[in-house]
Amino acid sequence: MYRLKELREENGKNQAMIANMLGIQQNSYSQIENGVNALQVDHLIKLANFYNTSTDYILGITNEIKPYPRKK
Repeated sequence: MYRLKELREENGKNQAMIANMLGIQQNSYSQIENGVNALQVDHLIKLANFYNTSTDYILGITNEIKPYPRKK
């Protein structure tokens, strides 16, 4: 399961704020957060950049919240 709700709450954001940032409706974001709909790759990348973490952390592949070094 994605770590989206955890990240959102830790950063003091609500679903509407994140949905707006992604350019989608709040109910669409809610369905992603609850695992009803899949997370699109472009949204995954935006969220990783927004939360300053890695896509692997969001996807639950790693427990290391610190992002990998970025390409220059």
